[in-house]
Amino acid sequence: MKINTLELENVKRIKAVKIEPTANGLTVIGGKNGQGKTSVLDAIAWALGGDKFRPSDAQREGSVVPPHLKVTLDNGIIVERSGKNSSLKVTDPSGNKSGQQVLDSFISKLALDLPKFMNMTDKEKANILLQIIGVGDKLYKLEQDENKLYNRRTEIGRIADQKKKYADELPLHSGIPDEPVSASELIRQQQDILVKNAENQRKRERVHQIEDTANNLCKDKMYIKKEIERLENELRDKDSELTKVIAELETAKKTALELHDESTAELEKNIIDIDNLNRKIRENLEREKAEIDAEGYRKEYDELTKQIENVRTEKTNLLKNADLPLPELSVKDGVLTYKGFTWGNMSGSEQLKVATAIVRRLNPKCGFVLLDKLEQMDSDTLNEFGKWLEAEGLQAIATRVSTGSECSVIIEDGYVKPDTNSEPVSKWVPGKF
Repeated sequence: MKINTLELENVKRIKAVKIEPTANGLTVIGGKNGQGKTSVLDAIAWALGGDKFRPSDAQREGSVVPPHLKVTLDNGIIVERSGKNSSLKVTDPSGNKSGQQVLDSFISKLALDLPKFMNMTDKEKANILLQIIGVGDKLYKLEQDENKLYNRRTEIGRIADQKKKYADELPLHSGIPDEPVSASELIRQQQDILVKNAENQRKRERVHQIEDTANNLCKDKMYIKKEIERLENELRDKDSELTKVIAELETAKKTALELHDESTAELEKNIIDIDNLNRKIRENLEREKAEIDAEGYRKEYDELTKQIENVRTEKTNLLKNADLPLPELSVKDGVLTYKGFTWGNMSGSEQLKVATAIVRRLNPKCGFVLLDKLEQMDSDTLNEFGKWLEAEGLQAIATRVSTGSECSVIIEDGYVKPDTNSEPVSKWVPGKF
């Protein structure tokens, strides 16, 4: 649906204006500041959008005649607002009357108020685009998944860094056992050595005992020799006994010479130092565990990074395959982008083009859009924008602070200036639409 004609009287700064916008492309309403250009757009929005678009000071200052608005649409519907209460009259091609409800069915509210879309937050603009292409819910789910993975990865990375830092701060001791040492085992070893040494001492004492016995026997022998006659038999016994004792003595001496005592000094030192030794062992084990934990968290971090990249790829593919209002229009990180730029980094003309394309797609039945302050476009951009509108079969009625040749209509003091593309207002009688 597009606008065929506009007939406006006593609206804001408008005295009486009649305009026939171009069906496809751009109709530029030019003029100097304060002449009534924006009043034309406000009147169209009021006529088609209802009382919510009614200007606060709708009636022209100094006029005793109330505003009168008449818009003829290309589907044959005629919309009129007139009288003190600006009552609405909607007539369809068959002559039947209707009301605001039929207008709302094919007129986009944002087409009447494009600045409302342009002033939305970046996230709100992105959400509207996602609703249009029908991937909002799926993309929202992917973004939730990505945020969860990103937060988990951040947490894992932080833990991995903490574990690695903790491991690096722990001392590393070399030349010590891998497991903590038991004090009871060292004591047992010490006791074994002490028992062995005690046995050696017993054998040494036995040597001395045998030596003493031999000495006593020698004394006895001397005594017996003096009494040989009396003790001959006893002497033989003693000789035999002595021989045995001497042999035993030799064996005992030989054994005693081969004995070697073992030192318990090292074990005693280890027993004394066992707490310090076990502390070093525990520190080594703790460092090893911290390094293993850090490596595990690092692997989990890398895996989460891969999952995030997969989600982002899925999001990109989702938007690539969508039916977008404009090529190179997209949503990244919940924000609307065009040609890779976010809204704040787009040029003014790019913003208008994006807003127009999205608003048009919101309600395809509405074939027009109102644009204010088009002076931000240079002549080349304006021409390019007009060609794009024609190619899209879209009607745009816009204002521009200019009186140049690019203007379709020039408003001067509330009227259409003669010699413009519209019929001069003086050729028709205000109030007789």
